[in-house]
Amino acid sequence: IFTLPFCGPNKIHHFFCDLAPLLELACARNYIGEIVIFLICFLVVFCSFFLILLSYLLILNTILKIPTTDGKRKAFSTCASHLIVVVVHFGCASIIYLRPQSRYTLNEDTLISVTYTLVTPLLNPVVYSLRNKDVQVALRKSLGRSTCARKM
Repeated sequence: IFTLPFCGPNKIHHFFCDLAPLLELACARNYIGEIVIFLICFLVVFCSFFLILLSYLLILNTILKIPTTDGKRKAFSTCASHLIVVVVHFGCASIIYLRPQSRYTLNEDTLISVTYTLVTPLLNPVVYSLRNKDVQVALRKSLGRSTCARKM
């Protein structure tokens, strides 16, 4: 990337400085560099996903050893909320970094980047706090009030 010649506009019309929009500004194409970047991204995403999958298999094995049904339900509930956040995060990362260069569009990439960098971190506390009983009670009271107010 640092050896590519850049000419023309020096502004990236993107949510943050990412590789694909930066490569679009280059005057020349560096196919070997793009392949290396793709392979590195693939390895990072695949290795991370594989380690998380392995840890979930070990967690599943441990959960199945829990003798009570209530204990298994609580453990699966915790894993499910974490899994939602992981799937959203890795789904967006995979779409951004593991697709062919020919499928690149600026508008789609910006939307996915916003989801990847803003929505996922904001979703994290929401998903985990909804498991808290006090938050569930407060949410039910709040939604109950807004429903009653609309009926009047």
